[in-house]
Amino acid sequence: MKDHSIPLKLIEILSNGEFHSGEQLGESLGMSRAAINKHIQTLKSWGLDIYTVTGKGYSLPAPMQLLDKDTIMAQLNHARLDVIPVIDSTNQYLLDRMNTLQSGDACIAEYQQAGRGRRGRQWFSPFGANLYMSMYWRLEQGPAAAMGLSLVIGIVMAETLQQLGAQDVRVKWPNDLYLRDRKLAGILVELTGKTGDAAQIVIGAGINLAMRGADADQINQGWINLQEAGITIDRNDLAARLINSLRDALPLFERDGLAPFTERWKALDNFINRPVKLLIGEREIHGIARGIDKQGGLLLEQEGEIRSWVGGEISLRPQ
Repeated sequence: MKDHSIPLKLIEILSNGEFHSGEQLGESLGMSRAAINKHIQTLKSWGLDIYTVTGKGYSLPAPMQLLDKDTIMAQLNHARLDVIPVIDSTNQYLLDRMNTLQSGDACIAEYQQAGRGRRGRQWFSPFGANLYMSMYWRLEQGPAAAMGLSLVIGIVMAETLQQLGAQDVRVKWPNDLYLRDRKLAGILVELTGKTGDAAQIVIGAGINLAMRGADADQINQGWINLQEAGITIDRNDLAARLINSLRDALPLFERDGLAPFTERWKALDNFINRPVKLLIGEREIHGIARGIDKQGGLLLEQEGEIRSWVGGEISLRPQ
């Protein structure tokens, strides 16, 4: 595993948002100014904006709150959390260790080098800007019992964000969070297990907290972050609350399925009673969104008839 200790120490020094000269940084870290500049390039490749001003040195655009494992652990009902600053993917980290995990084990990171979204897409994951988290869960009833799981994750994430001050966060079927009709967070559920066996599940979540500019080729849809919406949430507090809330909600889902969550979904549904288009492969289905059924299928009304759909993605249809 590559040693990231110097770039991480550099971020710690720069995290106060003030200027630090190359000379000061070199003295602190025991290296030349040229070596410092090389590490600054590494930070830029991690998605950090670094101001470089002759005579003043280097600075981040604003102070940055770093993840603090001790702070998070102090708030957890049960420990079992890995905090890894630089990782390929939090989901992959847990998938590689599934045989040693127990339900509720979690992992969070500052930066993902190969973050994954749905349908094989990349999840753009700049350092320190957002929250990247994954949790392992084992469903003894098998893969079929996981139907609707991503909806439960969305509900828990939205409710947690609302409790922390983001009152307008809503859910989008089947696995995104929306704010002001733009994507705020994504959920990726990866499942292994044959019918008749227990299902081993890794749940990944990425929440945009203060993400800076991303190119269109990095993100292919309208997105928003909490900072842009004028909402500041403590990342360590959010991580702890989210982990605790998921560990509380998943046994309930395991026991009673989606039933205890359907009313909670209804209260959070960003698209309910709005005209939408559902994309399934090349097919485009237009209708009015009418919530979800008991299995978590999307209810679409077309010409007075309501039908349930279980696959695809929805978006708002211009009226």
